[in-house]
Amino acid sequence: MSKKRVYVVPHSHWDREWYFTIEDSNLLLAENMDHLIELLEENSDYHGYVFDAQISVVEEYLKVRPHNSDRLRSLVESKRIFVGPWYTQADSLLVHKESLVRNLLYGVKGAEKMGHSMNIGYLPDIFGQNHYLPSLFKGFGIDYAILQRGVYTDQLDENLNFRWQSPDGEEVQANLMKLGYGPGKFLSADEDFHKDRLQPMLDTLATLNRDTNRLLLPSGGDQVLVRDHFPETVEKLNANDDRYEYVLSDYETFMEDTWQETSFDHVIEGELIATEGSRIHNTISSQRYDIKKWNHIVEHKIINQLEPLATIRHSLGLRYPQEWLDDMWKNLFDVHAHDSIGGCNSDDTNEDIIKRLVKINRQADGLMNMIKRQITKAVSEETGSEDIFVVFNTMPKSHQKSVETVLFTKDRDFDVHQLDGQRLYYSIRKQDYLSGGKKIVVTAEGDKEVEIPGYYRTEVHIADVEVPALGYTTLQIVEGAEDADLLASSEADTIENHSYVVSFSDGKMKLTEKDSELSVENFIQFEDTADAGDSYDYSPLPGDEAILTREAKLIGVRKSSFVEEMTIEHELFLPVDLDSRKVGVKDAPFTIRTVLELRKEEDLLRVKHEIDNSVHDHRVRVLVQTPVEQPATSIADQGYSLIERSSENPRMDIWREQGYKEAPVPIYTVEQFAGVESDQGSLAAYTKGLKEYEVLKEKGQLALTLFRSVGLLGRDDLEWRPGRASGINNKVVTTPDAQMEGEMSFDYAIQLSGDRLDATTLFETADHYNERYVTYQHQSLNTFEERLDRFEIPQPVKHLPGDYSLVKLDNENLFVSAVKKAHDGKDIVMRVYNPTQDSVEVDVRGDRIGSLTSVNLAEVTIDDAPHTVSAKGFQTIQFSVEGDLSL
Repeated sequence: MSKKRVYVVPHSHWDREWYFTIEDSNLLLAENMDHLIELLEENSDYHGYVFDAQISVVEEYLKVRPHNSDRLRSLVESKRIFVGPWYTQADSLLVHKESLVRNLLYGVKGAEKMGHSMNIGYLPDIFGQNHYLPSLFKGFGIDYAILQRGVYTDQLDENLNFRWQSPDGEEVQANLMKLGYGPGKFLSADEDFHKDRLQPMLDTLATLNRDTNRLLLPSGGDQVLVRDHFPETVEKLNANDDRYEYVLSDYETFMEDTWQETSFDHVIEGELIATEGSRIHNTISSQRYDIKKWNHIVEHKIINQLEPLATIRHSLGLRYPQEWLDDMWKNLFDVHAHDSIGGCNSDDTNEDIIKRLVKINRQADGLMNMIKRQITKAVSEETGSEDIFVVFNTMPKSHQKSVETVLFTKDRDFDVHQLDGQRLYYSIRKQDYLSGGKKIVVTAEGDKEVEIPGYYRTEVHIADVEVPALGYTTLQIVEGAEDADLLASSEADTIENHSYVVSFSDGKMKLTEKDSELSVENFIQFEDTADAGDSYDYSPLPGDEAILTREAKLIGVRKSSFVEEMTIEHELFLPVDLDSRKVGVKDAPFTIRTVLELRKEEDLLRVKHEIDNSVHDHRVRVLVQTPVEQPATSIADQGYSLIERSSENPRMDIWREQGYKEAPVPIYTVEQFAGVESDQGSLAAYTKGLKEYEVLKEKGQLALTLFRSVGLLGRDDLEWRPGRASGINNKVVTTPDAQMEGEMSFDYAIQLSGDRLDATTLFETADHYNERYVTYQHQSLNTFEERLDRFEIPQPVKHLPGDYSLVKLDNENLFVSAVKKAHDGKDIVMRVYNPTQDSVEVDVRGDRIGSLTSVNLAEVTIDDAPHTVSAKGFQTIQFSVEGDLSL
């Protein structure tokens, strides 16, 4: 009988940070990489080494060892060291789809500059797989994927090799590392190891590979040093094993040899979150809510505001801030590493992550400030008006909805007009009189302190503002009007707009949709439970019962012509910590203040909760009542389309007896929205930073996790995760910051409808809720609202028109995930996607756009002008900007 061939792949899985900081990681990296380079140069028998498919490790190493650049490049070019296609090993379920694309873009481009990007979508340790990963890999010309987590044995066809398919039909050839990425970490030719450990592992792999005699043995681990002895060990194993042949190899060679020999036709599709063979940490999406929220804020600013705004600027002849964006993206990729964004780290590391996000946020604000100022100043010069503000539409679709902004005026009262003089109507949310302070004036008699007149800061909601697609419009401030519409207190106990009525009675609220007369009673309730888990997983406390809110207290109602809001409070008394909960002591007051907001002509109920938490070891969820009786499934977005998920998992009845690593609880990650539907109607929730939901089938409720608080990085024997602690399991690492003490706010919106959920409506509403616009006022009254207003900047373009549009996407069923300058070159790249079940024609218009071409995700031309986007598919369009618009 012929021997089965075992491909021994030496590698290191390199966590950027974890229970250690990124500085610790980089110090270790430099020493290990020095040794690896020397070993490979001196030992030609050492086939090669996989450095975790990350280019970030190369960049970090070369910061401190720039003199080794040529040596490292030579080893990458000759495929002795494998890096790429990732910049960092990103979590695929907790970050924006566009962040995954950019991570691969920077990873592939960076690795190619070093000589070679590994042709493997390598996923050794991330906690579940996004169902669009195969399509993303194919978009970069990557043919293969190797992954550890998320596949049940009964999903396989008696082979660990399979075809992994995305919703749009794209697929890659994949291999499941059933024994993880470290079965060969301690590879040895000693007889005890060989007979008692190695051969039983290989026998297991052989039984799982019906149609091939080629077996993959990943031989590495976390932050490991290269094993110098592997060539000698492999030689000894071959001399002593009559059943298996061993060869030092790499992932590319294994996949090429295996798939050339056998054409595996079994297809697996959908997100991969199986808990049978490895832990997925289903509830990590609610760990360290502050990190998740900051990440949402930063991703939104970069992807939905800054890059499109910079693209408008680029089309007007101004510089595109590519270098700054490179720096911001790379810092963000460090946040997106699976442990980092998961929040399952030491407090020191999580503090670094927050600081990183705050820094990126400041960079985004500063860049947008300069872009808006330069354009607005040029518009002011052209229109001859000083009292203007500009509304920028960062979507390639026309904006015809309300705008919220802050205006500074000398007078209390003012009007807002379009440039043609047409008046726009608005409501004042808040108005404050601010002292102008004092300034120093240099005179012939010396410095003098001069009093500056005061002024008004006004938060306004302007109705029905029309802004051209991917462009801007200019509005004028006319001071002295007298009929301002104020958001003022009301004695009413209801709020309403054209779509909804929210009424308060006997401590409870009712939400009614007017068109269908569909109502849900007591539609917001809060649930508090013990959290006996750790930084990886929520864990229920045996015997604990959920504490639910009952009657609420009406704090007040405010109304204007365009905005109505209701404020309520719920109060609970909770156990102060886990020990108190075990003995039933509930003496810690816990208050949740909620603001419900309806805006004119908006099919949304906006919800904001505020909590000041001082309680430990608990999880807080909001239970949103839906009109659906016992919903069997939920619908959410993932990537470029919808995903349907079961409200109950039948595997929950068998997971213990079958030895699953973790309970397959039906708790899921949300990207932008989640909802339920039936013939009775539907309800969807749109979130900003909230990343976790569950459908409570029996009650017909959609549970959104607000936050969980827990003070340990790892803990053994959890109720839903038996056995050893995750992560570092030989030391208790306390994380008091993860108890989430302090003030927090939570934002989401509810859409109730008598109709079923519709993909186009869902994605359109998500775009609207995420505010794809920014504003800027040309004024000198206040230079602190936007920090850089105090400083002078150059004005490269002197005159610009009052209205401008670069490009318009005229398809209601197509949506935009990115608008930016091409990574290499001056052209514009626009990524569009189609979440519907049918193909959609592409209709892109613009007076200044050149010829359109289709490019792949690596921004390499693949076709002429795009015509259609396939069902559940996406397409990247590239075009040049022609002509000079400056006046």
